[in-house]
Amino acid sequence: MSATSKSIHGEWSSRFAFVLAATGSAVGLGNIWKFPYITGENGGGAFVLVYLLCVVLVGLPIMIAEIMLGRRGRQSPVNTMELLAEQAEADPNWHYLGWLGLIAGALILSYYSVIAGWAGSYALKAVTGSFIDADAENIKLLFDGFINNPLQQVFWHSVFMLATMSVVARGVQSGLEKSVKFLMPCLFVLLMLLVAYAMVSGAYQQGLDFLFTPDFSKITGQAVLTAMGHAFFTLSLGMGAVMVYGSYLPRPVSIAKTAVLIAGTDTVVALLAGIAIFPIVFANNLEPGSGPGLIFQTLPIAFGNMTGGYLFGVLFFVMLVFAALTSSISLIEPAVAWLVENKGMTRYQACIWSGFTVWFLGLGTAFSFNIGSQVKLFDRTIFQLFDYLSANLMLPIGGFAIAVFAGWIMKTKDSEDELAMPHAIVYQVWKWVVSYISPAAVFLVFLHAVGVI
Repeated sequence: MSATSKSIHGEWSSRFAFVLAATGSAVGLGNIWKFPYITGENGGGAFVLVYLLCVVLVGLPIMIAEIMLGRRGRQSPVNTMELLAEQAEADPNWHYLGWLGLIAGALILSYYSVIAGWAGSYALKAVTGSFIDADAENIKLLFDGFINNPLQQVFWHSVFMLATMSVVARGVQSGLEKSVKFLMPCLFVLLMLLVAYAMVSGAYQQGLDFLFTPDFSKITGQAVLTAMGHAFFTLSLGMGAVMVYGSYLPRPVSIAKTAVLIAGTDTVVALLAGIAIFPIVFANNLEPGSGPGLIFQTLPIAFGNMTGGYLFGVLFFVMLVFAALTSSISLIEPAVAWLVENKGMTRYQACIWSGFTVWFLGLGTAFSFNIGSQVKLFDRTIFQLFDYLSANLMLPIGGFAIAVFAGWIMKTKDSEDELAMPHAIVYQVWKWVVSYISPAAVFLVFLHAVGVI
């Protein structure tokens, strides 16, 4: 396949459409659910600075590489890596990198869908006034009652998967592109409304100080590795999503400039989420480092007891659903693309097979919190195992391999041609960073994830 060919699945209609789609893939629960609580756990402003540095040195160079590989191959990640390895006269086993991303994306979506279902359920609870005047005990009972109910877990997981596959089945421009053109502007509007509300919550300055005033005494080696890992995870790297989205990118579009815009927008959304959430937390004397429960157990208390909390509670959880949906459609796309290319399926058939497989895997997560909580493999529940395998092993290995392939295996003339950077020095800097800095950093994250450091 030549560098100028087009994907059989279609192309984004414009650079703007690709930026929205790739940003949507990056902007998800990681930005609005995870970033605020890990910032709270790691001391605030100093952690944010370390995170921003990691985005520049780790996330951005690998994102450029992954988009480049995708556009060069113009196929699903598996077939793209097979083709590019052949062009580079390299070991054909590089196609396993594509498989690694495809499987990681499916595993992540299987539990991501369950958590996104929680957001959908909480949006409905907010609409029905379940948080009004609720105290910590009421909210805990509400949360425990929900996750301990396997039927509710399966129902909301199924609803979210149906919504995801109904978008993906419509194709690149009619499905993926149209959805992100609606969902992403809505998400930004909702987020800005929440930021505006935080400005009048009474603790806005305290929230800003916590988020942007660095106290480097709170930075530990663990915090640095956490920031590095999250910078990698939040940009959807190593899971095939960015690669397959890159395969739909029109040739004239600058990959480097577009990647900078995507990474920048993703980071801004994460910071805005912190600006929206921390003033509300402080205004209600809640704990910013309350961990994963910040969204589902801490904020509902605040929304239930503040002026205007009913409306903004609804807006917050609707925004969370929108953010999750823009990510989920990118997670399943590599599998759908591979089935269409290799098994002769129509896009609808590929969506049915891949969607059902992911839905079935998701049952393991849905039951991990209730009737299946005692079922453990390697001393982990199904949810914990899927999360560990994908986020801690597959993604770092995938990101490391992408950096190595782009920096060491792919022919320089091919990467220069695909990136078409205006100045040779810019290309040389990217090549050096992606060859040395990025893989070393990702390798440290991997060693930390497996408990070596």
